[in-house]
Amino acid sequence: MKIGVITFPGTLDDTDAQRAARYVDAEAVALWHADADLHGVDAVIVPGGFSYGDYLRAGAIARFAPVMRSVVEAAGKGMPVLGICNGFQILCEAGLLPGAMLRNAGLHFVCRDQWLRVENNTTAWSSRYEQGAEIIVPVKNMDGRYTASQATLDELEGEGRVVFRYVGVNPNGSCNDIAGITSANGRIVGLMPHPEHAIDALTGPSDDGLGMFYSALDAVVTA
Repeated sequence: MKIGVITFPGTLDDTDAQRAARYVDAEAVALWHADADLHGVDAVIVPGGFSYGDYLRAGAIARFAPVMRSVVEAAGKGMPVLGICNGFQILCEAGLLPGAMLRNAGLHFVCRDQWLRVENNTTAWSSRYEQGAEIIVPVKNMDGRYTASQATLDELEGEGRVVFRYVGVNPNGSCNDIAGITSANGRIVGLMPHPEHAIDALTGPSDDGLGMFYSALDAVVTA
């Protein structure tokens, strides 16, 4: 399986996402923001960082990159896509996921290990978890407060499209303690915390993040 990882100007966590792909024996394929060719990948990760310096809004410029046009097209055909932190922001800006990210409540950058509860284990990126399981992964963001209209929040909750929810402490003031959501077909997932930093207990708080990348393998094999 080939997992493509996009690099934009300002991306920080592309090498970490590539490492996570290799941890589950996938081939990590580097994708450049200015190149529309996805190079035959089976899934795409839009990683964290500060694409284009977060000018205008986080993710607002990156969504116009040539590679994102190809990602939107591939996602429409069912390719699994994961947006992590800035990647989540980009997926929202690109219209692949609903809602938007605002500056954190309290106006401070947050960096901490964070407990999450798995609310939906039927997506392409969460099937390896037990529903209701609690996992710990790092969170690090400045514009991580997920927000949406009440109608959109009701739709996400009613359709079971909240994938991860903050447990204990809500680090950024996100509506309904939402840490991650999915598209209606379960193939696209965005979350603010960083599973790629929790793939080995020697280098992170846990290896709880591995389940997301193994889930993608399952999604491609069974598609």
